[in-house]
Amino acid sequence: MATTHALVAVAVASLFAFTNPESASVALVGAFAGGVFPDLDLYFGHRKTLHFPTYYWPVVAVSGLLVFVGSSPFTVGLFFFTLGAALHSTMDIFGGGLELRPWEAGSERAVYDHFRNRWHRPRRWIRYDGAPEDAVVATAVAVPSLVVADGSVELLVVGAMLVSLTYALVRRKIPLLAGLALKCVPAPLYGYVPERFIEG
Repeated sequence: MATTHALVAVAVASLFAFTNPESASVALVGAFAGGVFPDLDLYFGHRKTLHFPTYYWPVVAVSGLLVFVGSSPFTVGLFFFTLGAALHSTMDIFGGGLELRPWEAGSERAVYDHFRNRWHRPRRWIRYDGAPEDAVVATAVAVPSLVVADGSVELLVVGAMLVSLTYALVRRKIPLLAGLALKCVPAPLYGYVPERFIEG
């Protein structure tokens, strides 16, 4: 789930926020935004257009050096944003395949690696997005950030947990809902529907 990616990134940022409370909010929000960012390609080349399991990491290294040389809200936010995006792109390797019903394990495409010009195969440690174990991970990793977060950031984390749990409850119904929604799509817009929804 996008929320799991975001909450994992926030949990990592919590380690920094615990020792640097003055930068806690920007670190946590930057991590959350970066954790969600790759999934903005959901409707145009999902797990390929904004997912870079190799190329994000050098940017993380450079932005981390900028924080070391001169910490500022911008450099801290940039570092945790890129770290969140890198974690997300890498974590997708360990989930399910890119398909409408990933519990059927029919797809061998997890995330595209532009450096190697090939798709990583899904390892399925988390069987699919929204699986019960996905919800457990999302909830577990949210706990550390709740120790250091306050105010609106705390609400963001709690909201993400609730979205995770709700999504996990309805995940297996999504193919049925997608099929019903597909019937309502006007013919001129049909070409914009992601291929996996049509296949489902």
